Formats: sequence, C-alpha cells, structure tokens
Amino acid sequence: MLYETIGIVRAGHLPEVKELVLTAGKIILQQGGVIRDIRNWGTFSLPQAISRGQQRHTKGHYFIMRYDCGIKANEQVRKTLALDVRVIRSANVKLGNGKLETLSRFGEIRWDKLEGEV
Repeated sequence: MLYETIGIVRAGHLPEVKELVLTAGKIILQQGGVIRDIRNWGTFSLPQAISRGQQRHTKGHYFIMRYDCGIKANEQVRKTLALDVRVIRSANVKLGNGKLETLSRFGEIRWDKLEGEV
C-alpha cells in the first residue's frame, strides 16, 4: 500500500528531523518497503500553539514522506513517531486502494507557495 506521513518536529533542530526520517526509513526498508519521496518543507508557524513534552510550541519543522509498505510497517512508523518527544504532531494517510491505476495518479509531492510568500 502507498502511504504518506506528514510530521512536525521541534523548530530549529534540523539534525533531529534528519534522524527521525532516517529512523522511519529504516523501519520501512527493513520490512521490505520502498520509499518513494521525502520532502523537507521547512519551518512554519503552527496554526495554534501545541503542548508536547512539557513544552509549548508555536513553530514547527515540517517534513513529508511517501512510501510503499505493509500494514505492520506503517503501524510501526506511526507508533515510533507518536512516542518520540521531538515530534510535535504526525499524521499517516493511506493513498488510493493499492491498485496500480489508482496509484499512478499521485504525482510528486508539491508545496505551492501562498500569495505574498517569499
């Protein structure tokens, strides 16, 4: 199945983002999965302040990862990110129904800049 994970990590800690993506990637690859795309979206203000790990966060470093793997590997990635205190928030989504014709419609991961953004 094709999955997409969006993660928000504490702002200002790029090595932590790399380490978390590497950890999730190892889980996927060890269980026979394939990583399709990884994107670093950078640091943005959060829509609202989030408390996590006894800290209040107003900014976060966003990343997105798209991968093919089994259900067990995806659950392990989800649990790993949920338990890590460096992750402010993460979400996993299953894309399509697993059939090739459906999966071919998903292109590359894009981030369209908002009007007035540099």
